Amino acid sequence: MAVTEARATQAVEAVFRIESARIIAGVTRIVRDVGIAEELAQDALVAALEQWPESGVPDRPGAWLMATAKHRAIDLVRRKETYARKLAEVGRSLEDVPPPEPGDFNSTEDPHHIDDDLLRLIFTACHPVLSTEARIALTLRLLGGLTTDEIARAFLASEPTVAQRIVRAKRTLGRAGVPFEVPYGPERAARLDSVLEVIYLIFNEGYSATAGDDWLRPALCEDALRLARVLAGLMDKEPEVHGLVALLELQASRVAARTGPDGAPVLLADQNRSRWDRLLIRRGYAALERANAAGDAPGPYALQAAIAACHAHAVTYEETDWRVIATLYGLLLKAAPSPVVELNRAVAVSMAQGPEAGLALVDALAGDPALRAYHLLPSVRGDLLARLGRTDEARAEFRRAADLTRNARERALLLARAEKESGAER
Repeated sequence: MAVTEARATQAVEAVFRIESARIIAGVTRIVRDVGIAEELAQDALVAALEQWPESGVPDRPGAWLMATAKHRAIDLVRRKETYARKLAEVGRSLEDVPPPEPGDFNSTEDPHHIDDDLLRLIFTACHPVLSTEARIALTLRLLGGLTTDEIARAFLASEPTVAQRIVRAKRTLGRAGVPFEVPYGPERAARLDSVLEVIYLIFNEGYSATAGDDWLRPALCEDALRLARVLAGLMDKEPEVHGLVALLELQASRVAARTGPDGAPVLLADQNRSRWDRLLIRRGYAALERANAAGDAPGPYALQAAIAACHAHAVTYEETDWRVIATLYGLLLKAAPSPVVELNRAVAVSMAQGPEAGLALVDALAGDPALRAYHLLPSVRGDLLARLGRTDEARAEFRRAADLTRNARERALLLARAEKESGAER
């Protein structure tokens, strides 16, 4: 039954946002090029916009788009290479794939096969041959379904910059001959680290924005969490995948309480914990159990999830078990040495043993070049100095932190803390 053009457009956009990653993955298996696969997926989208207002929205619109894109991929392969050679590569079963007809999608291919393609796409988009920025942009484009404009706005970059980043990433993958496959052995471990890092960085940018007027970008948190859940469904035997899911679920549970009505940041000590999402917390606990079920030493993401779980267990800020958290940070420091982890450990130690102990650890980090422009170093030091009653020094540290941050909300918070110390001195 025909539908209005507006309703058809709405349906196409909604379905494509959900199914685009699977469509691109399925087509990439045929054409072996993510750039061409994305173009063919877009062609299927255009075909739906043209046909659905007259033919009606199919009962299985995602299958319609997949079949349309794959049919065009097969036509392209047949035009570019000899018929016999390509049949040997992609299988004789493709020879009889007919053009799609609306409503005729009762017998689709094995969904597990599509999941395999999706896993291949994740590993391809996050290949270490790409820069971190390129991996993030390409992952959000191919797997998150975000437009170039949406990615640019999320990371406060210009749209042409992001567009070029994505184009260069596709070309780099092609020039490097990156195979469309899930690696195994040592290469798989290295590539999985890259995949997890990209999802983690996307979430962190949403959870605490590096720059701009907003402290939170919840949509990025949601995209990262969705990608992590997809990855866990595809790689359910990998403990660190579940560790990452656990961490993101538990961190995401606090999002609603992290800002006030006016969008201003609310620090952990001041958050209304009744606003923490209990469903996400339960999901985080369950994922952490799966991460620990292997019995191996927990990895960095599982350890961070365990720290987040300690916060979730505490009914009030005062009930937080900082000794356990400090111990977990010590383990994390051994598993993934980093001055940022050491800084976080210093905070936990200051809560467990007193601000003097924490300040000694922070001062030991003062000369680390990796933290020279890191605004949280003077922010943490300012907090410790304030707790010790050293108001002049605390005020100066908060102002230095405010000068270093590029986030307007965080700058206002730090300047307010500096002003508070001025009031305390009077």
